[in-house]
This record gives sequence, structure tokens and C-alpha cells, in this order.
Amino acid sequence: MSDAMLHAVGQDPDDFAVQIADSIESFIVATTEVAKGDEPDSAVPFLLLEVSQLLLTGGRLGAHEDIVPDERYEPDTGPDVDVDDLRERFAVLLDPIDVFSEVFDPYEPRKAPVPSRISDSLADIVTDLRHGLAHYRAGRTTEALWWWQFSYFSNWGPTASATLRALQSLVAHVRLDQPLAELDGLDTDEDLTDDVLAEEAGKVMVEEIAGPLGLRRAR
Repeated sequence: MSDAMLHAVGQDPDDFAVQIADSIESFIVATTEVAKGDEPDSAVPFLLLEVSQLLLTGGRLGAHEDIVPDERYEPDTGPDVDVDDLRERFAVLLDPIDVFSEVFDPYEPRKAPVPSRISDSLADIVTDLRHGLAHYRAGRTTEALWWWQFSYFSNWGPTASATLRALQSLVAHVRLDQPLAELDGLDTDEDLTDDVLAEEAGKVMVEEIAGPLGLRRAR
């Protein structure tokens, strides 16, 4: 089924499921277009907008009562679509600001920040969303909503929140004309402490990334 045929004619656009599915499909289409690299000058601001809008959808799912699937076991949707190409395209597009540090659970005390990659995060989010979209396109609306709500709490929600924070911080560094600490060279498979993160911070200045990423500094 093509994207244009996602919804049957006559579906209520005010319906909760239709709105959620539309928002999720819009995010997938938009981020896939950004990853092509045709407009690198607007990549970061556009991703900031798209992730922000996706988290509004996630907030609606999170505030909704628990969605109970129709069947006890999840129907098979087939293999998930490979996102390695999407991940690699974002890694190239966002170099050298792909790596950022985050704390997974702000309520868990004394946890050191860990390095993550925006490219990995976006690919993981798209994988979760596409899985639910497969259910939706197959007519299993409740199953799709259950999956999107469950994975919002367990995976794509926290991942999107951390990614949004990284994108917002990047834009803020540029607009406020502040030096940007470099995490280039960090291995995301390593267990790094605060001291190591600080030691790896480089001297990359905002000016070096503002132009290529379509960001303007504050006057």
C-alpha cells in the first residue's frame, strides 16, 4: 500500500488513531527526505522541528489511557525494514556533531552520561514507528496504537527526547555564539565517565558548523 493510500476514503480526520498515524507517517517521510542530504543547510533546524512534533504525538499517546491489543499475541508483521542506509546517511550528514552525551534516566542517581549518536537514535525511532505502521496498514489499528504507546514508554520516547535535547542544544550553541565542546572520536560502545567525556572535549568552534548546517549566530 502506498503512502498516499494509507487511509481509506471517508475516515474521520479527527479520529485519534488517524491523527497519530498521520503524524508518525509524516515524521518517517520527512526524516527520510532529510537523510538524502539534498538540503544539508537546513538539516538540523528541520530535524529539531520534526522531532519536536513527534514528541507531541508521543505525549498524546502517553497521556492516553492504556491501550489493550485485541489479540493476546502480536501478529507477525514480517521483517522490519532495514534502516542501515538511513543511519549511515545521517552519520555522514551530521558529522562532526553526530555524537552527543546523555543520561538515560534522570531519576537514577549518580549515573554518568554516556555517548550516543543522533544518527543511531533517528534510525531506531524510525524502526519502532514503522513497526506500528505495518500493523496500521494491515487494518490492525488497536495493535498499532498499542505498539506505538508501549514503545513510546520503552524506547522511542526516551530516544526522541534525548535527540531533541541534543538538537536544541546544538542550535542554542550556534544562536548564542557559544563554543561547542567536541565529542568527536568517542566510541559509543565504551563505558565512559564524566572525566573521560571532559577530557575528550575539543576546541571545535560554532563557526565551523554553523554555515554547513544552515544555522545563524545571534547578532
